[in-house]
Amino acid sequence: MRTIQFREAVAEAMSEEMRRDESVYLMGEEVAEYNGAYKASKGMLDEFGPKRVIDTPIAELGFAGIAVGSAMNGNRPIVEFMTFNFSLVGIDQIINNAAKMRQMSAGQFPMPMVFRGPTASAGQLGATHSQAFENWYANTPGLKVVVPSTPYDAKGLLKSAIRDNDPVIFMESEQMYGDKGEVPEGEYTIPLGVADIKREGKDVTVVSFGKIIKEALAAGEELAKEGIEIEVIDLRTIRPMDYDAILNSVKKTNRLVVLEEAWPFASVASEITYIVQERAFDYLDAPIQRITTADTPAPYSPTLLKEWLPNAQDVIKAVKKVTYKK
Repeated sequence: MRTIQFREAVAEAMSEEMRRDESVYLMGEEVAEYNGAYKASKGMLDEFGPKRVIDTPIAELGFAGIAVGSAMNGNRPIVEFMTFNFSLVGIDQIINNAAKMRQMSAGQFPMPMVFRGPTASAGQLGATHSQAFENWYANTPGLKVVVPSTPYDAKGLLKSAIRDNDPVIFMESEQMYGDKGEVPEGEYTIPLGVADIKREGKDVTVVSFGKIIKEALAAGEELAKEGIEIEVIDLRTIRPMDYDAILNSVKKTNRLVVLEEAWPFASVASEITYIVQERAFDYLDAPIQRITTADTPAPYSPTLLKEWLPNAQDVIKAVKKVTYKK
């Protein structure tokens, strides 16, 4: 094992898959000459050349559409959005073509492609650059949605996403590209649709994903000092979701808190809450608690932004609420 940054794990995954399969290529704004807006494609232009690492104009609808047509012709494009806020410009190609072409063609056109880039907030970037759309894309049949939280998960999941024959939405974070973690030297992949227990516990299940899971892990350290052991489940993949991992944990702890960096209405937390009450209602000893951002556009003010985002104290309060402790 060696310790590398999140951005390096992403670059390694793409480079290894491009060496393995000549039909894989990368395109997006500043991915080539600039080595990526977040340096997640550093060195790739030098190795693979401008035909496989392609700088695009600022035209998400255009290059998303090019990728769809390219996938239909047997290639495996990786499309980088500078943030998923900008994917809204190209969402027609993602929802109406990439997600539906396999079915509309009666299976004649598999759609092996990855749309990747950062999601959610990254500091004071304002309302239009701080949105999380995991639930939007996960609502769409035909798409798979992946949100890793560590360099190890990012590399293994991205390699699997590139090899998948369906379109995969792969969501990262600007605030995680510098995160460091242990990653094996050799080849490995992580299957899509399999959650990971990031912290084992017996008292309360806390389900989360992406960078906000750090708040759950921080809360776990504090709660352990009070004798409360939470089990933190990292979904890693939003669709397909590993319902069994959630249900098995809830059947053990009898309590559930869901932590998500997104608006509350029709959230991923809402889906999890429904599934648990449907399939494990009799195991629950307390109402399910969900923790999300405030139900407003993200504020620019640092003071308001701090209040808008979920944090470890919110997790601690929710855990104490479901365990009936003050």
